[in-house]
Amino acid sequence: MVVTVIDLGELRDDAPAPGPPARPPRAVGRPFRAAVVLLVALVTLAAAAPPPRSAAHRLPGGTGASAFLSGDRVYVVLRTTQRPGWEVVAYREGRERWRAGMPGTGDVVGLWEQGGRVLAVATGDGEGWETVAFDAGTGARRWRRSGFAFPAGDAVLLRPVGGPGPQSVRRLAVADGRTLWTAPAPDGQDVQFSYGPSGVERILLVPNAGRTVVLDAVTGARLAARNLHPEELPGPRTMQGTGGLFLEAVQTSDAGATVNAYELDTLRLRWTVELPLVDHLEQCGGLLCAARQNGGIRALDPGTGAPRWTAERWQSVLRADAGRLLVATGGTTGDHLAVLDEADGRLVTDLGDWAVLPQDESTGRILLTRPLGGGRQLLAEPDLSGGPPVVRDVLTGTDCRAGTTLLICRQVGGDFTLRRLP
Repeated sequence: MVVTVIDLGELRDDAPAPGPPARPPRAVGRPFRAAVVLLVALVTLAAAAPPPRSAAHRLPGGTGASAFLSGDRVYVVLRTTQRPGWEVVAYREGRERWRAGMPGTGDVVGLWEQGGRVLAVATGDGEGWETVAFDAGTGARRWRRSGFAFPAGDAVLLRPVGGPGPQSVRRLAVADGRTLWTAPAPDGQDVQFSYGPSGVERILLVPNAGRTVVLDAVTGARLAARNLHPEELPGPRTMQGTGGLFLEAVQTSDAGATVNAYELDTLRLRWTVELPLVDHLEQCGGLLCAARQNGGIRALDPGTGAPRWTAERWQSVLRADAGRLLVATGGTTGDHLAVLDEADGRLVTDLGDWAVLPQDESTGRILLTRPLGGGRQLLAEPDLSGGPPVVRDVLTGTDCRAGTTLLICRQVGGDFTLRRLP
């Protein structure tokens, strides 16, 4: 029998991450009270004076250029004109440090520093992906491999690139790209990763039928192997490892799904719960939040699957801190934001319309933007205690991104403006 695995959405670890459909909000509470809260927030923001702006550096860009932040460096990727490929230009404190050529006609979609190397991931000349490593100090090219690389402790994991023939997951040394171990991924198996603070921690090999396998991402050792559906084949499903659990959402009808939670390192079934059709699952503080495809969040006890509360208006949890949840109607990109109480899901404060600033590095800090007109944007930071967002700066440009210490925006004409984060 042939079973087709249909993607129902995604199951997510966090609100970051390395991650993402707006829905019109529905009224919560009394309209007059909500309007007053929003008005107070807007007046407070309008009256707040942002701190003095830091000095900005203008970096050459142009059509098709992209920029990536890593620590105190920025890497600008430019399409070359003499030959097919890209040029990577490294800047520090606004000054060029080195530039290096990167072959290929595809697009660079990710770039970061790790273990003295700069790793760039791009679409390949044909189907699939490729990863290129440069020396972080000089820009000299060190190695090039087919596949999409992910940080995993002091090494990287390379996912299968697709196409005919046997596929495998490989762990590579960052310094020289040599293979440390290989785990075959037989045809018909989906490869999933479970993430932790240092990157990928577990590898899940999930077949259409047969045994699901869990591997340690550092050693490659097999931790568990079990047929999760020995009596029958599962229906369309999505899978993800998060918070020590392997979560499987199996579609049971046009409007419903069964969520099965297994211990990640043993694949023993912990609990099962019936839910409306799930768009994604994610950790939300000490709870597990299931976002429905038609809007709304249902919070579950991660130990038992028992429901704790439901919030009809929201779609994604962006951050959890000190018993409060920052939630949005429009996914991880923001849209309409609010703060909920983690214990019971009650509305603490409605923050209004904001966009979440994309980040190249995970810092635990969330920054928000709101257009001011005239090519300017207000930069603010949410206050999960219940106050309005704290104004940090006024930005010019578009496509702004943040790192741990730097912030970069694209200007008219394609150049970039780089400044330190407030």
